[in-house]
Amino acid sequence: MLKINVTKVIEFTLWGFQDIEIFSPALFVPFLLIYILTLFGNLLIIALVLKVQTLKSPMYFFLTQLSLCDILLTTNTVPNMLHVLLKRGSKISIAGCLTQYFFYSVSASAESLLLTVMSYDRYLAICRPLHYTSVMDLRLQSHLVFWSWLLPFMVGVLTVLQILNLQFCGPHIIDHYFCDIAPILELSCSDHNNIDLTYFILAIMFALIPFGFIVCTYVFIFSAIFGISSSSGKEKAFSTCSSHLIVVCTYYGTLITIYMVPTKGHSFNVNKVISLLYTLATPFCNPIIYSLRNKQIKKSLMKGFLDVAG
Repeated sequence: MLKINVTKVIEFTLWGFQDIEIFSPALFVPFLLIYILTLFGNLLIIALVLKVQTLKSPMYFFLTQLSLCDILLTTNTVPNMLHVLLKRGSKISIAGCLTQYFFYSVSASAESLLLTVMSYDRYLAICRPLHYTSVMDLRLQSHLVFWSWLLPFMVGVLTVLQILNLQFCGPHIIDHYFCDIAPILELSCSDHNNIDLTYFILAIMFALIPFGFIVCTYVFIFSAIFGISSSSGKEKAFSTCSSHLIVVCTYYGTLITIYMVPTKGHSFNVNKVISLLYTLATPFCNPIIYSLRNKQIKKSLMKGFLDVAG
């Protein structure tokens, strides 16, 4: 068992949005409302897929896993962020901070892998429709989902074990509203080059490679769609992947922006605002995108509302 080094710092202080302290209390209600709607929307997607027989397909099965990711991501970060807003800063133990980072890492990495799995599913459905049922069987679906969760879990454990070997001698203030790896490492007085290298490799594994795979699958998908002679056939084929494509663009758009926008030297931390898009806005928008762009989900929602009204 690893021994945790004795440190002078036993807890951190999440600084939150001190740069805009005057607006912090005003942000509480809209953020709370968005969080509640995010839970409702994603739970509704899961309930529909479990209940409605017409939604019993691999695409919707993977969608429920994506909704689980969004629920885990927001529940891990937003409630504590709301506490930080009310208290204008909040203390968190090192163990609590690493626990929050672990679940954040798992949910973010799993979402990236699940979006990759969903792009492969759309590739099979559009480019190899005759083989789709035989290839994307229940066994393959289970394996894809299993590894999409297990790999991030294993990597999260590895990263946390590395961080446990660091010493934290002060300062103790994390200039963020949740415990991400970058602000945690900034507080360490130990050499963390090995963790930086590990994090760089993991970013390639869980961001760059999946994104490259998704791009490749959509090159083949669009090539197949443009090869369809009828306009109705093109429209039907594109509608089956348009929702996923929008979610991919939203997810990776915010992810890439986080790593491309420089934050040092700014009095207002741009990275925190962009992180809000990633941890709050994207999970909130995902069920809306799938609901508005998917005819089967809209039909199931309408039928459910009519049944309740009747």
